Amino acid sequence: MIPWLYKWLPIICGCHCRDDRSFHYHGRKFPVCARCTGELLGIAFCLVSCFFCLPPAWVAALAMVPMVADGTVQLLTRYESTNFRRVVTGFLFGYALCALAIHLIILGYHHGSNWAKRL
Repeated sequence: MIPWLYKWLPIICGCHCRDDRSFHYHGRKFPVCARCTGELLGIAFCLVSCFFCLPPAWVAALAMVPMVADGTVQLLTRYESTNFRRVVTGFLFGYALCALAIHLIILGYHHGSNWAKRL
């Protein structure tokens, strides 16, 4: 399974897999960078926690701002983010992305069921 992860996970995530922006464990690089690792952890955490507490859509949208800001500042200036900051902002973004997707699914369900009632 590990070779599959190292081949397909970067393609699925669209990750650049830069060595200096990735975590290492026992001398082996993670299959994706720190930011993508955070996003995947955030998505997984949201899928588990959404059954107990789903943040409002506006809160989820605000949670995406730190990663966008960090990436934009890093792109436009000489600032270099740390892997810790990347994983935290990636986690927030992944959680928020999944929460917004769940909100859209719920909204679509309610809209569809209301439409069906009118038939």
